[in-house]
Amino acid sequence: MIWIGRAEALSLLGVKPQTLYAYVSRGLIASRPDTDDPRASLYSAADIETLLKRRRSGRGRDAIARAAISWGEPVMETAITTVRAGKLIYRGRDAVRLAAEATLEETAAILWDAGPLPVQRAAEVRPPGMSGKARALTFLAERAARDPPSFGRGPAALAAEGAGLLSGFCGAVTGAGGRGFFHQRLARHWNLSPGGTDLLRRALVLVADHELNPSTFAARVAASTGAPLAACALAGCATLTGPLHGEASARALAYLRSALETGPDTALTDLSARGQHIPAIGHPLYPEGDPRAAALLKWMKPDAGLRRAIRAAETAGGDGANIDMALAGLTVQLNLPEDAPFLIFASGRMAGWIAHAMEQRASHRIIRPRANYTGSWIRSAL
Repeated sequence: MIWIGRAEALSLLGVKPQTLYAYVSRGLIASRPDTDDPRASLYSAADIETLLKRRRSGRGRDAIARAAISWGEPVMETAITTVRAGKLIYRGRDAVRLAAEATLEETAAILWDAGPLPVQRAAEVRPPGMSGKARALTFLAERAARDPPSFGRGPAALAAEGAGLLSGFCGAVTGAGGRGFFHQRLARHWNLSPGGTDLLRRALVLVADHELNPSTFAARVAASTGAPLAACALAGCATLTGPLHGEASARALAYLRSALETGPDTALTDLSARGQHIPAIGHPLYPEGDPRAAALLKWMKPDAGLRRAIRAAETAGGDGANIDMALAGLTVQLNLPEDAPFLIFASGRMAGWIAHAMEQRASHRIIRPRANYTGSWIRSAL
């Protein structure tokens, strides 16, 4: 990333210093201390160029709406999660620091702004011939079909329902009942060592929420109609199945498997020959690197082969690994099944979907944007 001084930033933007500081406080321009002068700051040239492009494209209502729908400026208020200055924040708590010590249930209580969640015992769920992913989606669909709407239900009632959903989701993923925290039950299912169990706990917390991502937005849309919490989570989980969202780790896992078998150079050449991008590298919200991935990879201490494969992808992609690559690496390191990255992602993100569904219901507002029609007008009769 290229960093520039205040004078150059002000000159490019054509604004006063207080406006520049406002951009920084709103998260529109990243800044960091100047190592040569601790009293001064440097500003992201890329963020400034993005702002200038928005100006050149016009600031009419249509232009603003189009820009906001894809990595644009914030369009919805939330007190749950934000990304600021390269950090992921859960209700004022650094998510990486929280992952070092908290369980998913404790993180859910923070995201839901609720009291401690009870450790529940889930009934055994073993539909024959179904994968963990299929059981998870089926569980949510069945609950969505029978649970009451969220209208008129208080925060305590919704939190209790959310705790039951979280526990039931774990039973669906593992196909087994039992007591314990989510990570403990999932670790038993995968026969993990104590060290692997702790890494799983940390990963679940790191992926618990991530601002207004596609699956969370889908959950909020469902919540705005008064749909049950299970239906909101189902909307989120269904959206997560897309290859550009929760399944992105599958492509990263395929690359890592190939790199470990044939070598990183050959694996990268094969990707290029097939016209495929290097997977799970870089993230638009983290110009300096995804802190979730950095933390998880640091805690994992990947072996030499896995470390070389990830570094080769970073070098070729010109950016750092993101959380999808880290989950793929965790899958390789712990010898987990192929669907583990998706199941970890969905399991942790259940806490976030439920949090956003609760917050959206409390707003008493329906999400219903307007479309910019580009089709034909009414045709005249012949």
